Amino acid sequence: MRPRIHYVDCDVLIVGGGFGGCGAAYEARYWGRDLKIVVAEKANITRSGAVAHGLSAINCYMGMRWGENRPEDFVHYVRGDLMGLVREDLVYDIARHVDSTVHKFEEWGLPIMKDPATGHYLREGRWQVMIHGESYKPIIAEAAVKSAEVHNRVMVTHLLRDKTDPNRVAGAIGFHMREGTCYVFRARAVINAAGGASHIFRPRSVGEGAGRTWYSPWSSASAYALLIQAGAKMIQMENRIVLARFKDGYGPVGAWMLLLKAPSTNAYGEDFEAQRLEEIRALVGPYADTRPMPTCLRNHAMLQEMKAGRGPIYMHTQNVIDSKEKEDLGWEDFLDMTVGQAVLWAAQNIDPRERPSELMTSEPYVMGSHATCSGAWASGPDDCAPTDYQWGYNRMTTVAGLFGAGDTIGGSAHKFSSGSFTEGRIAGKAAVKYVRDHATQPPQLDEAQVQELHQAIFRPLDTYAVNRNEIVAGSVAPHYLTPLQGLQRLEKIMDEYAGGYSLFYVTSAPLLNRALELVAMLKEDLHQLGAEDLHQLMRAWELHHRVCTAEAVIRHTLFREETRWPGYYYRADHPTPRDPDWHVFTASRYDTRSDTWQLEKLPVHHFI
Repeated sequence: MRPRIHYVDCDVLIVGGGFGGCGAAYEARYWGRDLKIVVAEKANITRSGAVAHGLSAINCYMGMRWGENRPEDFVHYVRGDLMGLVREDLVYDIARHVDSTVHKFEEWGLPIMKDPATGHYLREGRWQVMIHGESYKPIIAEAAVKSAEVHNRVMVTHLLRDKTDPNRVAGAIGFHMREGTCYVFRARAVINAAGGASHIFRPRSVGEGAGRTWYSPWSSASAYALLIQAGAKMIQMENRIVLARFKDGYGPVGAWMLLLKAPSTNAYGEDFEAQRLEEIRALVGPYADTRPMPTCLRNHAMLQEMKAGRGPIYMHTQNVIDSKEKEDLGWEDFLDMTVGQAVLWAAQNIDPRERPSELMTSEPYVMGSHATCSGAWASGPDDCAPTDYQWGYNRMTTVAGLFGAGDTIGGSAHKFSSGSFTEGRIAGKAAVKYVRDHATQPPQLDEAQVQELHQAIFRPLDTYAVNRNEIVAGSVAPHYLTPLQGLQRLEKIMDEYAGGYSLFYVTSAPLLNRALELVAMLKEDLHQLGAEDLHQLMRAWELHHRVCTAEAVIRHTLFREETRWPGYYYRADHPTPRDPDWHVFTASRYDTRSDTWQLEKLPVHHFI
């Protein structure tokens, strides 16, 4: 017997209750006092999203009230770090509004550290301010809870298309992970603010540490898969990110490097970045002289050292802790967001006052809110976006009525938490305008589509129920695949063929084509996923979203034909950037009916 369908009608549906979703709910309520705003959140909005555990810094803040930076300065920084390929209109739009967001956070109770000498926010780096951030997410979530009707524990699996216009969104469908009810949201506009993608590449952590990643492990690529399946145009899906972090615990290095000024060296105490500068110039040309050096190129220098046998790479924490205040800052950096790193130091007898700690690069992640640009091709602001970057409503994708924020939107890197909330506010305001402009043209739900998806969503429960007694040994079954088995298979494919850590992030056309073959086989087997309960049903649909996103990553990486970001990944058959031929955005659109992809180049405009 199929679970019953619970219908929810609303004006604006927000998928995901992270910082982007909370910003969208807050701003949509401000402009749409009479509208019904609904948030569908896979977890509980109070502790969900990439900032669920907390943060030690806000990484996007201009400081315009004190004359510290201008939005134009931030655009130049982001453009340099991404080696030229950013949507300057989107980055500028966030930069000019983000300070007001941070000031709201402080008004709502977020403790922001102050510089005793100036009274300004304490800077970690040029764009970062230090916070006491263990409760960062609960503080921000409260604003969303007061602004919208929040449905916690509801996982959205698919967006729904309009019955009369397949390029218009009509809502979404999913299920409640405690009650098992099928939820159908009928919406005039949808804002996708779901999470990016961890665990599509095999993580370094194994055994008891399996699942330990830098980016939140519950970010299961819904930001991208929902859009891809709906036919939205995507850009820069090859632009995965690799982070340098404290080894094994994935502890952040920002506060230690930027605020405390801890130096990093190879095992012989040498400044390897400076030593490899000429080599990097030979690889990427003038991009090597961007200051600060792009994040990917700093990764590249570290990787070259390790391949040359000059590791481990060390951060010399012992050189900078000369006061109790600095030691407290260093520990709080972990206790606010990566408690596991503090535990690991204790387990390995590491006292940061006495000895250095190892650094290591992470496995790749796919996200549009950090130092990368993966995501949807979205319309920009009407006052500064070039004509071909603007088609109506700010942050609307190429699907009518479908907006995005945070990890979802491509081309606008370095948003982090405050920028994602700000982009949510931008999308929320635009979505309200869209709803009002189309008040007499409500979308039409296709009930046949709803019934078809209703059957598909719960099929893994049926598959398990029918076949659960035919176990060969352990968890091996001849007639169904568990979500974990499928995930491990995906991670192995991506790691060994699409540029994971085990091959030092190297891939090539033959490897990528083989990856496509293996992913195609995995997609066939997804029809035989088995789920023993609702939690495993969630894992099954997370796997669907990860596989869809992984295929986009493979196809974009194959299409680009150059190594644009050495240190994030390498095309061994096209090792150097090729300007102007590849000074472009890579774009794709997926057709669910024919299971085909179309890829193209889109222009990059520099105007700030």
